[in-house]
Amino acid sequence: MNSLKNTLLVAYSLVTMSVIAQETPSPKFGKGLFNLVGKDSTWTMKVGARMQFLAANSWDITPDGNYSRPESSFLIRRARLKFSGFAYTPKLTYKIELGLSNNDIGGTSEYTSNAPRYILDAVVKWNFYKNVTLWAGQTKLPGNRERVISSANLQFVDRSMLNKNFNIDRDLGLQIRHHFNLSNKFLVRDMFSISQGEGRNVTTGNIGGHQYTARIELLPFGEFKGKGDYFGSDLKRETSPKLAVGATYNLNDKAVKSKGSQGSYMINDSESGFFETNVSTVFVDAMFKYKGFSFMGEYANRDVSEAIAVNTDGTPTGDSVSKGSSTNLQAGYLCKSNWEVAGRFTTVKYYGNDFSTDQYTLGASKFIVGHKLKVQTDLSYEITDGNASGLQYRLQFDIHF
Repeated sequence: MNSLKNTLLVAYSLVTMSVIAQETPSPKFGKGLFNLVGKDSTWTMKVGARMQFLAANSWDITPDGNYSRPESSFLIRRARLKFSGFAYTPKLTYKIELGLSNNDIGGTSEYTSNAPRYILDAVVKWNFYKNVTLWAGQTKLPGNRERVISSANLQFVDRSMLNKNFNIDRDLGLQIRHHFNLSNKFLVRDMFSISQGEGRNVTTGNIGGHQYTARIELLPFGEFKGKGDYFGSDLKRETSPKLAVGATYNLNDKAVKSKGSQGSYMINDSESGFFETNVSTVFVDAMFKYKGFSFMGEYANRDVSEAIAVNTDGTPTGDSVSKGSSTNLQAGYLCKSNWEVAGRFTTVKYYGNDFSTDQYTLGASKFIVGHKLKVQTDLSYEITDGNASGLQYRLQFDIHF
């Protein structure tokens, strides 16, 4: 019944927005479905929508070099509604993003099942003093660059294995963001957050400790055009070299999930019912762009105070937090025809069990209206523990109003 109510509510919202859009002049393609402004200009709202349609094929590679277990799928990878603007004053802005596809709202557990997982972002941002802004709500933490880049603005069909295995994603809490200049061009950004520590849409309150994140970014040659340090490919064709270097430290104190704020809950027989451990993650990343060429590199390392989850008598529960590291390197060149060819190399290593995977990806993209309307395809080849292990081909269409 709750699912039916939620579906009807979303349908009603879409119909209402359609009616409003018919009465409101629409902006240029890619700039939102429509923009609303209060009669007294004390508030605004931009409404946008986007969708990704994905076709994928994959094969396992056996030790003797044969291809086996072929799989194919068609997915609505993402289907989202976005709302943003300001309230009362331009110094108080907000963002709401809702996910409607199964991929967006999946992953419920007994700790989130009493509320739908539609909400991706629900955050207000208050620029209360000069270059200092306070964020409050649920949104992405200031983690690795690839994760903070929107899934609509990626250079490849999707993010790398580094992000899949080590990112700290979204959480509920507070963030302070600040920036200053060391010279006319040299820009420095610093950020700090304290959050609940268990990811998005947790409705049962805080379990264990909190999560603390600090990040610094250096832009020695000044800002990128159109915030290009946070979208893939050099679509702005920087006329002078631009570089952004960032570093993040994240501590999840008394984490109760197998990946810190991500993964599954680690249940044991203690009074709280959860195994708790301290998980720390370090990210270092860089983005470089110049005349159609782009490069992005990232390094991640996760450490944990106690990796094996145990009961009160010391017996293992079967859960664990994996220590490990990963490196992702990718580069591409955008032709004048807005076709881009790009390559990516990612390696993931987990300590203790000496498990490692290398992935090589070759991608091609046709940008019709930048990232707002594009077709992307890529081919990935995986090597696990020194042996060929998998092949994957993907084709994706992306449209963003």
